[in-house]
Amino acid sequence: MLKQTIKNFVERLFASAPRGPERLSRDKHGIDRRNVSRHAIKVCEVLRSEGYEAYIVGGAVRDLIVGLVPKDFDVATNATPEQVRPLFRRARIIGRRFQLVHVVFGQEIIETSTFRAMANGEEHTDEYGRILRDNLFGTQAEDAARRDFTLNALYYDPLTEEVIDYHRGVADLKNRVVRMIGEPEARYREDPVRMLRAIRFAAKLDGSIDTASAEPIARMAELIEHVPSSRLFDETLKLLTCGHAMECLRQLRKAGLDRGLLPLIDQIFAEEGGEAFIALALARTDARVRSGQSISPSFLFAALLWKLVNRRWQEITAKGEHVAQALVQAADSVMDEQTRRLAIQRRFQADMREIWFMQARFEHVNTRAIWRMMNQPRFRAAVDFLQLRAEAREVDSVQAQWWMDLANADDGQRADMIEAYQSTQRARPAGAKRRRSRGRKRSTPHDQQAKSAPSTEN
Repeated sequence: MLKQTIKNFVERLFASAPRGPERLSRDKHGIDRRNVSRHAIKVCEVLRSEGYEAYIVGGAVRDLIVGLVPKDFDVATNATPEQVRPLFRRARIIGRRFQLVHVVFGQEIIETSTFRAMANGEEHTDEYGRILRDNLFGTQAEDAARRDFTLNALYYDPLTEEVIDYHRGVADLKNRVVRMIGEPEARYREDPVRMLRAIRFAAKLDGSIDTASAEPIARMAELIEHVPSSRLFDETLKLLTCGHAMECLRQLRKAGLDRGLLPLIDQIFAEEGGEAFIALALARTDARVRSGQSISPSFLFAALLWKLVNRRWQEITAKGEHVAQALVQAADSVMDEQTRRLAIQRRFQADMREIWFMQARFEHVNTRAIWRMMNQPRFRAAVDFLQLRAEAREVDSVQAQWWMDLANADDGQRADMIEAYQSTQRARPAGAKRRRSRGRKRSTPHDQQAKSAPSTEN
């Protein structure tokens, strides 16, 4: 017992003592330079040639070490934004809270920031302690201390292929532990979004949040409400597209953070089949992320909110409103309620509405309308959404497959399919009703209205 007490004391003593950075060679960190963006390397080379320090930093280094493909690459340097910008043909200074430079190479942007100095009390903060503006520049060591988690305070030198590690972040990465740099409560107060990032990193690494870093999150969750809604949207999208979306959602609900991000999520989970529907949608998203395919934010949020839209659609239709108009009213109602907190961009809102509105048209359509629908920009997304609903046993799977086959067909095949459908419709006795799939649990308003839905059943 005494030996253990002495051991714990020594560990705490050395943990609090200032230490220099570890310099890890390639055989210790495992980064293959061939997996590093050549444009990020170019930015480092140009800055070095001008006498500045420059390193690839943050999430890209973290992902490369654990074998993931980084979404983007950032560079940190001791050059100021005004010194960086003239060195590149396409570069611009952005940001109010932190000024940095976007160096543009075709479709790739290398975000280049200047080393930050330690906080000195002169930062512009709001009444809750959140930093609003801070452009104090410092050294690499200070910059590392200013970063949020140990696994993000890593600097990769593409010239020497060394990783510079000030806070033992590589060890935390290998142990899959998310650990805050500094006092967690103070760091969350500076930027409440760090609570969301902690959850995302733990889920992405299939790891855990260090006990001291996790403890304040639930009791500080309300601070999320003071973060600008546009920034919350960006962070929410990152959570939902990290490849472990359902686990992120569960952890958000557990910590009470969901109320500041997705205020309707509890209502959605309370809907019959709501949790299962979201799980299906997020599983599809995770599969696309892991296979390197693109993700549609419009489709993702359309799926998250669909169960509420669908229920309100049924309620409005039951009062005698036309099916299509009822769906418009239901979509407006749910969208207005959700976007009071989360600023879903207008272009995504427009796409979500198109995906939703087309669901009614799939089950009540004539031949001419089918051709018009196929020319709609969101037609394929709407068909994918219909497939999701079929998987959830909300609509006829045969009907959904007909539309998917139509979407995948070339023009000649489409003409033949539509002609065959038209012939089927002519041959159907007046007033005949289509058979329902056995998998359907309950009727919906569009079931009652659909007398001529495309089907391969004969």
